Parts: sequence; C-alpha cells; structure tokens
Amino acid sequence: MNVQLGSAYWLGLVISVALPVLVGLVTTRVTNAGVKAVLLLALSTANGFLVELAGPHDAGYSVQTAAVLALVSFAIGVLAHFGLLKPTGISGKAQNSLITAPSSAVRAAD
Repeated sequence: MNVQLGSAYWLGLVISVALPVLVGLVTTRVTNAGVKAVLLLALSTANGFLVELAGPHDAGYSVQTAAVLALVSFAIGVLAHFGLLKPTGISGKAQNSLITAPSSAVRAAD
C-alpha cells in the first residue's frame, strides 16, 4: 500500500498544530475555555474544508472527507495544545505578546 499525501494535506497538518497559538493570540487569559474551544473548532473546520478544496483529488470535492479532515484538525489542535504548547509555555507567551495595558492603567502611571 503506497500512500501519497499532497502538499495541501501536509500544510493542513502544520496549520492544525499552529491553531491553538492563533486562538491564544486572539483571546485573553480570562476568556472562557469553552469560547476558546469553540473558536478552535471553527478554525479547525475551516482548515479541514479548505484543505479538501485545495487538495489533489480525482473524484472531486467531498464533504465527508472535509468533515473528517476538520475532526482530525481539531484533535491535532487539542493534542498539540495540551501535549506540546501548554507545557512549554508557548501558548502563554503568545497570549502575552498582544496584551496591552488598559487606558486607565496608563493614566495612573503618569
């Protein structure tokens, strides 16, 4: 059995690992974990459907394959977050990179 994956599928896998960092960049530390999970699910779904659209296939676009790719993308994102990104502190550093001081704190410092 010879399995060949197109570059779209490999790019989709890399994006799946990076999605938790993207969720961390657009949310704050106090954002509810459920909201973050739904955002990750939405981004994973978009990733799965776009990978199927861009992927090389002879039979045409398949919604079933896109749904499976979306589920795989979500699972990889969750596993990457809890297994790699959270223990190493990458998620926290990404979240801290876009946090700005509230305007009231800036005025108090003056």
